[in-house]
Amino acid sequence: MIEATPEPEKTQVEGLWASFKSQGDADTRERLILHYSPLVKYVAGRVGAGLPRSVDQNDLASYGLFGLIDAIDKFEPDRGFKFETYAINRIKGAILDELRALDWVPRSVRSRARRIETAVVDLEHQLQRTPTEDEIAGAIEMSVGELNDALAEIGRSGIAALDEFVSGDSQTSMGEMLADPQGVSPESAFQTEETRLGLVDAINRLPDRERLVVTLYYYEGMTLAEIGDVLGVTESRVCQIHAKTMMSLRNRLGDPAWG
Repeated sequence: MIEATPEPEKTQVEGLWASFKSQGDADTRERLILHYSPLVKYVAGRVGAGLPRSVDQNDLASYGLFGLIDAIDKFEPDRGFKFETYAINRIKGAILDELRALDWVPRSVRSRARRIETAVVDLEHQLQRTPTEDEIAGAIEMSVGELNDALAEIGRSGIAALDEFVSGDSQTSMGEMLADPQGVSPESAFQTEETRLGLVDAINRLPDRERLVVTLYYYEGMTLAEIGDVLGVTESRVCQIHAKTMMSLRNRLGDPAWG
């Protein structure tokens, strides 16, 4: 029986990792950065989709590069996890951290987001289910069209994202939480597993369409436009669904009554 020969590129990259982790030389580090740099462009494109034109894609890529470098420095190949998954979360986190520091989101958008989220929380307590857009619009005295416009703007701003509120103050992304439970204290591991189970349960309780959007976006890595093609709706409509769903999940993860 003839054994399969490893792909040259894969073997070469594994050699770079082995060399970098054993010697830590700058040249090997730069070669790893160059090899994985397309990840930065991919993540910057995803984060930048729908952002105001004033937010330059090149700036996003620059912020993301710091996340890639941090990921390369901290990644441990021996744990058996895929670097790309780990790096994408680090890159996205670096971009979002810089955007938050710049505070480019208009106050009016943040204000509407708080108003809508408060209505979602109140309605879920009353109804013990995900409220409809008609119910939310009625609670905040908006038309459904105005609500959807606001949700689309909130969704594009990135202030209602699963990675953001799952991480909380710990600065740990969802991807890290799900992919790398090793090297932590028993207490931290228990808290992470509890959060993971709560997240899975909250997602499973969502209506079918909302659950599909979350699954395709966060777990399958699809863009909002691609999800729109799957659902047969516009990208803007998916953005609205995503923003509303994030508000619902935030409430359910923080509310023991849903457990």
